[in-house]
Amino acid sequence: MKKPTLVVMAAGMGSRYGGLKQIDPVGPNGEIIIDYSIYDALKAGFGKVVFIIKRELEQTFREVIGNKISKYIDVEFVYQELTALPEGYSVPEGRVKPWGTGHAVLSAKNAIDGPFAVVNADDFYGSGAFEALAAFLSNVDCCAFPARFALAGYIIENTLTENGTVARGVCEINNNNHMTDIVERTKIKSFPDGPKYTEDDGATWHDIPSGSIVSMNTWGFTPAFMDSLEEGFPAFLDKTISTNPLKGEYFLPSVVNSMIKNGTAEVTVLKTEERWYGVTYREDKPTVKAAIAKMIENGKYPEILWK
Repeated sequence: MKKPTLVVMAAGMGSRYGGLKQIDPVGPNGEIIIDYSIYDALKAGFGKVVFIIKRELEQTFREVIGNKISKYIDVEFVYQELTALPEGYSVPEGRVKPWGTGHAVLSAKNAIDGPFAVVNADDFYGSGAFEALAAFLSNVDCCAFPARFALAGYIIENTLTENGTVARGVCEINNNNHMTDIVERTKIKSFPDGPKYTEDDGATWHDIPSGSIVSMNTWGFTPAFMDSLEEGFPAFLDKTISTNPLKGEYFLPSVVNSMIKNGTAEVTVLKTEERWYGVTYREDKPTVKAAIAKMIENGKYPEILWK
């Protein structure tokens, strides 16, 4: 069976971080976070990496990581472009923000010909997530209806930072480990009595149950998902251009949720105990560097990742 593909979303600049965090070194020899994800994915059985980037950054990504890993795994670059819209649509005046994670993944449609996983470039996921996704995708029936997808789900307490709020998709799961709902909470914060979210810039905070499973955008899909992304994009644009033309985003979890609700997809949640590390804020970087140094010390990663 064909090895699954790893799709890496790396087109966002990271406004809260203040720079191009995807290529900020965190390892002892200049490794960036995605180096470790690709290392784990390669060991888990993935056969190709597709980077979704801004066109003007291709040379930078090739120099920082693409040329290095291409000796070990197939690499392809695709571009998320603001002007990549269906016929009859145009970019609203003043819009500079990309169209979101759903649009990013749709940008990779022509580079995908089988099962694939989606991850963020600036999140450290741990090897367990890639092993679980590879095992699922290596055995998934791409012709099944409803479509069979998966999510490597994280315990919310393992995904928070001390340096501010984070965005997470909070999952509801039935007794068969199938997702029944996912709600995007864009401002979640850790408190002494547990995680909470706000929808009014901190005026009020609402509890999130301890141990809740959240999405870190670690998805496993079949090509059927690309068709749904494409079909749903015009309706998103119609609504967004009239209500929030400068900042509205086509969220990947929203498309998944719609498919669950209309019965066209079944999502298996692959729970992981892995701890997330990420650089949402510049102040997060020392914590990520220390965690990776500890993993190298414990033998989880070699000191020189790509020899």
